Order: sequence, then C-alpha cells, then structure tokens
Amino acid sequence: MSNPRIYTALAIAALFFFSAAFADDVVVLTQDNFDKEVGQDRGALVEFYAPWCGHCKKLAPEYEKLAASFKKAKSVLIGKVDCDEHKSLCSKYGVSGYPTIQWFPKGSLEPKKYEGARTAEAISEYVNKEAGTNVKIAAVPSSVVVLTPENFDEIVLNEKKDVLVEFYAPWCGHCKHLAPIYEKVAAAFKLDEDVVIANCDADKHKDIAEKYGVSGYPTLKFFPKGNKAGEEYEGGRDLDDFVNFINEKCGTSRDAKGQLTSKAGIVEHLSNLAKEFVSAIDSEKKEIFSKLEEEVEKLSGPSARYGKIYLKVAKSCMDKGTDYAKNENQRLERMLSKSISPTKADEFTLKKNILSAFA
Repeated sequence: MSNPRIYTALAIAALFFFSAAFADDVVVLTQDNFDKEVGQDRGALVEFYAPWCGHCKKLAPEYEKLAASFKKAKSVLIGKVDCDEHKSLCSKYGVSGYPTIQWFPKGSLEPKKYEGARTAEAISEYVNKEAGTNVKIAAVPSSVVVLTPENFDEIVLNEKKDVLVEFYAPWCGHCKHLAPIYEKVAAAFKLDEDVVIANCDADKHKDIAEKYGVSGYPTLKFFPKGNKAGEEYEGGRDLDDFVNFINEKCGTSRDAKGQLTSKAGIVEHLSNLAKEFVSAIDSEKKEIFSKLEEEVEKLSGPSARYGKIYLKVAKSCMDKGTDYAKNENQRLERMLSKSISPTKADEFTLKKNILSAFA
C-alpha cells in the first residue's frame, strides 16, 4: 500500500517547483506600462482577456505554465491585459473577443494574432519559432494527492489527518474550471503535514463514489480527524473560500499564497502571560516565567511547539534585556524580506508573531 509519508516527502522535495509554477510569472500589462514593456528589446506574447470569460479561465493555468517556463528567457515577455479595465488599449489592437492572443515581435507594436491550440505546449512551440528560442514546458508536480482504491482508506481515514477530497469526472466542465483553483489550495497547505488536499476520479472509481453518496461533479467532502464519515463541503469555490474553510476547520493560519498569517503560532493565554512578563519588574519575571513553563507543559500538538518558542523568547528577554524582542523582530523582518525557503519563512514568521506578544 502507498505510504502517506511518501506524499509528504515528495511535496517538500518539489517545493521550489510548486512555488515557481504558481508564482505570478505572467506580466500584468496596463495602459501605463504597455509601451514600456512591449515593442522594446524583446518579443512579447500578450493575452487580452476579460475576468468573467469562461474560455479565459480555462486558458489561465496553461498560460501560467507557459509564463513559468519562459521566465528565464530574457528575449521573451509573456503578458496579459484585462480588457474590462483597459478597454481603450484592447480596442487599439482590434480585440473583439476573449481571449485574444497576439505576438509582438521585438521592437514592434504591430502584432500577429495567434490562432493555434490553447495549450502551453502548442503556444510555446509558436513562441519558440517567432522568438528563436528553444524553451521546453516544465513538467509541474502536483500538490494534490491522487486517491485510488489502493490508498483511499489509508489516507482519507487516517485519524491524524484532516482531508479534503474532490470527487470529479475528467469530462466535467465544472471540474476543469475548479482544477487550477484546487491545485493552488493544495499548494497553499503543502507544508501543513496534518492537512491533505486530495482528489478522486469518481468516473473511474465508481465504487468509492457510490460509497460516499457522490451523485454530481465536482462533489467535495471534508474528512476531519474527528469524523471519518465525511462532511459535505458547501462553501464557495474561490481560492479564498477554500483557504478560510481549511484554516477554520484545521486550526491552520495560511493565506492564499501559502504564507503564514499574523495569527500563526499565537496561543492567547500564553500571550497574556507574555504581556504580564514584559510589564513586570525584574524580581517578578522569574515567577511569571515559571507560570509560563507550567502552562506550556499542559499543551499538546502544534500548540506545544509554539509554547516552546514563547519560553525561548522569554528566557532570551531575561538574559539579553528588554530590547531583545524589538531587535530580534527587526532581524527577522530583514530575513523575511530576502529570498528564503518556505520552510524557513514559516519558522521566522512563527517566531516573529510570538515576539509581538513580548514587544
């Protein structure tokens, strides 16, 4: 049987690939910057789109994949224009339907319309031909755990995991629309080992779908640690809707980009003791530190880990003086502004959040 630890290991190993694939590598073009970016010293492929356009939404994940692959090709820009917001710009280039994809050769504002297939591979072949490049579309590993009859029970019914499952059919239009959003949900929570974002091809695995009462696609069910019978997910289908749901149900604190929020790591009664610790005179600090130790001893799960950080900060405040919290906070801010791994960013953000209780 499949080992869920393997999925975690693969997710962490592929961390930087995920980050690159879902970063916004498509250059946002506007009335103000279009002529500065396009028609200059590199060729530009530009998608003219409308936010409400279904075909544009379908193209979006392919176009993002294209942009991620061409990110290091300095002779090519992959951009997009919101025609709802910049109507005059789209009108200037004869855009009458969405999405319209046009190629602007290096040094030219006279575009050629792209008429080919709308897959990353097909578009990249066209761009390579026009720009004289040889870029290959990078294969992007998925953060979504694929469920089958062989691993379903091991993953979904694991009492130590909170699992969100999408039951889908490959031919379902709504499922195709949800796919890039669902992938971003999985990417946002890939560092939370207790949270699994999974999907199951209900058309292929009809027995599983029938067992869980799936009659339409996509059907989303949440299997929390305390209820492995499953609960219907009835929330919205936007990225923020899913992120808010997971945070509320699983006790996580992520934003849509997968970064920890300012609430991450905060244990309220420990923060209250931290404030008491800071305002106390030196002779009282040891007594409050002992109270803090007692409270941390009672904690379990992730809170126990956060409690240790509270203790470490309190001890450093006693050893290094009242300016420790402020100075350390500034140091962490500098570190977070640099290019660091997501794991390190989590570590620094947790400590920074807890330091705020001692400020």
